[in-house]
Amino acid sequence: MSDTREASCSCGQLRLRVQGEPLGVGVCHCLACQRRTGSVFATLASFAAPYEVRGETSVHRRVGEQGVAFRFPFCPQCGSTVLHTEEGQDDSISVAVGTLADPGFAPPTVSVYESRRHGWVRLPDELTRFVRDPH
Repeated sequence: MSDTREASCSCGQLRLRVQGEPLGVGVCHCLACQRRTGSVFATLASFAAPYEVRGETSVHRRVGEQGVAFRFPFCPQCGSTVLHTEEGQDDSISVAVGTLADPGFAPPTVSVYESRRHGWVRLPDELTRFVRDPH
């Protein structure tokens, strides 16, 4: 792959290789993402296929409020969630931006579930904001 980026879990056992520029970068304030990340929001970047996942995973499946099913492979050794996919959508993958370990990575342009954003969280004014998930 050319123009590749590699994400990995905390212990390095689970790795994801993606190609090219992100299709989009956003933050999600839904309660499920807050619980999954242990933070007050998740920051995600979407990449087009092809992508390559290496390492052992366990998978958590969750159905969102809109009825869409998501699969969250995570490292069974350290518990890090590196990526997720939407069931039935094999043409892209979402990557937890922090797992790319790139402080220069593109900033988010979208913020979803603003209705659940912690009041003290301040994000750039130019973000496109949605009260819930627009999809």
